[in-house]
Amino acid sequence: MSNARSRVSRKVKNRIDPDALKAQTEGTTEAPLGTSSNPSNQIFTLANLITLCRFILTLTFLYLFVNHGNRAVAVTCYVVAAVTDFLDGQVARRTQTVSWLGKICDPIMDRVLLFTGVLGLVWVGELPLWIAFFVILRDAYLLVGAMIVQRYRRRPIDVIYVGKGATACLMAGFADMLLGQPQIHALGITSASWLPGLNNESAALGIFIIYIGLVLSTIAAIIYSKEGFAIRRQVLDSQEAEAGEAVAR
Repeated sequence: MSNARSRVSRKVKNRIDPDALKAQTEGTTEAPLGTSSNPSNQIFTLANLITLCRFILTLTFLYLFVNHGNRAVAVTCYVVAAVTDFLDGQVARRTQTVSWLGKICDPIMDRVLLFTGVLGLVWVGELPLWIAFFVILRDAYLLVGAMIVQRYRRRPIDVIYVGKGATACLMAGFADMLLGQPQIHALGITSASWLPGLNNESAALGIFIIYIGLVLSTIAAIIYSKEGFAIRRQVLDSQEAEAGEAVAR
């Protein structure tokens, strides 16, 4: 049981930061313990406590929002959880308490926050269902793609600004949709019922920001895909060349 747990832990760490894991395993790390390049195995740190509080705030938001509780309190919980996204990482780095748990939970928390906002809006009928499917399928596609790329290269594909812009637009858009203000008059450029704001139905400003985020997400997914295929092709070509040299010898 202990060996199985250890193998799972190693696989998870390898997906999060293969370079740091390799250095720790081989004993070649020179960075102080608790830094990004040499995370500790600590669990009870201030940064991890902040992440836990963000998670509790997110669940509180979802409960209040879908049960039509105090919307102002619900949105406040969500906004506080969202704007403190940087806080746990900053605290960990400044206090030299970067941990494997924190490095694993931080990106998960970002996804939980995003999906919770989407779920809440869909539940109360304020967001088209296709947008929720798009966001979830996009993340699933990128996750599977990253796992495939890691078979050919340990280091993950670098995050691009288009991807960061897409996430920022989606988060900002969903947050504004939760507030429901300001309302923008319908543009009336289509009659499609599944495109609020662009049809004859007025909508919160956030929906337009979400549309921008969806376009940027599509562009980012295409760029990541092209880079992933290029990495795979490069590695396979290199392996074929080495095999050819070995046969020639």
